[in-house]
Amino acid sequence: MPLKPYQTALAPDDLFGDFFLDVQLSRIFPDSKTFVDCVPLMAPEAILALYESQRNKPNFYLKAFVNQHFTSPESPASGYSSDATVPTTVHINQLWDVLTRSPDLPVEGSSRLPLPYPYVVPGGRFREIFYWDSYFTLLGLKQAGRINLIRNMVDNFAYLIDTYGFIPNGNRTYFLSRSQPPFFALMVQLLAELDGPGVLMKYLPHLEQEYAFWMAGLEHVSDEHPMNQRVVRLADGLVLNRYFDATPRPRPEAYLKEIELTEVANALGIESKTLYGHMRAACESGWDFSSRWFSDGQSLATTSAALILPVDLNCLLYSLERMIGDAYRQKGDLAESGRFEQLSENRKTAIERIFWNEHRGFYLDYDLATNRPTTSLTLAAAFPLFFGLATPEQSTCVHDRLRENFLKPGGWVTTLVRSGQQWDAPNGWAPLQWIVYKGLMNYGFSETAIEGRDRWLALNDRVFWGTGKLMEKYNVEDDTLTTGGGNYPNQDGFGWTNGVYLQLMREKTG
Repeated sequence: MPLKPYQTALAPDDLFGDFFLDVQLSRIFPDSKTFVDCVPLMAPEAILALYESQRNKPNFYLKAFVNQHFTSPESPASGYSSDATVPTTVHINQLWDVLTRSPDLPVEGSSRLPLPYPYVVPGGRFREIFYWDSYFTLLGLKQAGRINLIRNMVDNFAYLIDTYGFIPNGNRTYFLSRSQPPFFALMVQLLAELDGPGVLMKYLPHLEQEYAFWMAGLEHVSDEHPMNQRVVRLADGLVLNRYFDATPRPRPEAYLKEIELTEVANALGIESKTLYGHMRAACESGWDFSSRWFSDGQSLATTSAALILPVDLNCLLYSLERMIGDAYRQKGDLAESGRFEQLSENRKTAIERIFWNEHRGFYLDYDLATNRPTTSLTLAAAFPLFFGLATPEQSTCVHDRLRENFLKPGGWVTTLVRSGQQWDAPNGWAPLQWIVYKGLMNYGFSETAIEGRDRWLALNDRVFWGTGKLMEKYNVEDDTLTTGGGNYPNQDGFGWTNGVYLQLMREKTG
């Protein structure tokens, strides 16, 4: 199925050109994301014309000009004051309305891609829908009984697929070159549990289009050219997927940081365009950023995400193939159902052969630059357990290493490396707490799963009682602190933390 062309929607760097560069390089705002989320008060062409006519005049102040012609974004929770004396569950259920946006109206020059139905945003500086965040948010909405909002969220993602040919990282023009971990199939599955199996039929075209996006370029891979877009063909003919973004420019929402990082990369002999592609691929992974992607294991400038086959991505695509097969079986099309069942079996074989490392007793990503497993131990190894892909013997090995190395006072730590990046130690993240918990429960390791769950819930409670907030991430090694490391201040809200908290609390209380 061919991809639809992107709807015409220019990212802010394309839309505003040199004016964009001048604003970002002048450091008017505390971070690069603020300006790209500003809403112009007149047509961009008119703003650019005014800028050109005024910029060289005496007493021209760029900040005043921007403030005059743009509306600055606000936090979704702006003006909201939490009550830390109520139970955490009560706080979360009060917060859903704060984090819910009404359907969007198109605004010329805005980076926001309008969505037709209400949706939940994460919170803090994240004022738009985010793809993989939303699945974990939906877990909480289910427990909160907000079923209509779940339907709206799924329909918004279906709308994005219909409009752009795929689900972008989020509903912003500057996200139109990349996606995020493909959780749409799991969202559809969650809704089917609520509304019945007919949901699969309703969203079958969208599931197929999602798959077409991730498999685009398959017809062009060969022994001589094994990689094309997000598809990789290995020497033995196995086909797996990677994260990828072909745009050879700094991300508009992180412009200054990537310009500064370019100097470090260039000193290491890494070309700027190569760096930008890998940084964008790491953002598509959702793990932005982590030593998981560093070729030297230490420096952000050596991020090589597009040259790594990730175990979690391929488990998610296995799930997508299985669901499409199930939908076709329900439709009565046994030929197509059989084809997707075979595709999922082929991927299952590839996951076993490429990602399972007998020596380490763990699932490892695969480095395409060296044609060998990476050395990075991460919680991505729990995804095969989450999807039931591990053998009992493999699950025991993974469990033992998780318990020995990853279980900390506040829950599960993301990696074992302290790089200063937010997807490394000492941080734990809500989505991975759920993946590990469910994966361990699938294989009968309930004692360990419950211990990790309860430590995480207790940490969430302590931070909420102390600050009145639930956070984007937490320091699970020192559970007296909220977080450590990262590329921006800690955020509060927070969509997926709220969702996973409610889901795990339901698991605990029945």
